[in-house]
Amino acid sequence: QVQLVESGGGLVQAGGSLRLSCATSGRTFSTATMAWFRQAPGKEREFVASIRSSGSTTYYAVSVKGRFTISRDNAKNTVSLQMNSLKPDDTAVYYCTAATVAGAYAYWGQGTQVTVSS
Repeated sequence: QVQLVESGGGLVQAGGSLRLSCATSGRTFSTATMAWFRQAPGKEREFVASIRSSGSTTYYAVSVKGRFTISRDNAKNTVSLQMNSLKPDDTAVYYCTAATVAGAYAYWGQGTQVTVSS
């Protein structure tokens, strides 16, 4: 059974930091592109950041570039998202996801809540 389990969410003041982690099990994701998405109340789920299998190539949404850093540890089957200089607009449920060989994000975690107070 494939599982992606996020952790590290919580309540933080604007300007603060959080580090989200995603633990994977059930299959090896070391060759898969991994990503983080988020969904705020009343809004559609949106892309936050992604990282290729080697870890050398990353992509970020314009809204988080320069503040968030995605990383991975293939030996531990984990993906992380370091979030700095958090803003109230970053408040959302954050989801970890893994892509199939075809590039579709087919595997999703249950999400972790991040709340940034002003």
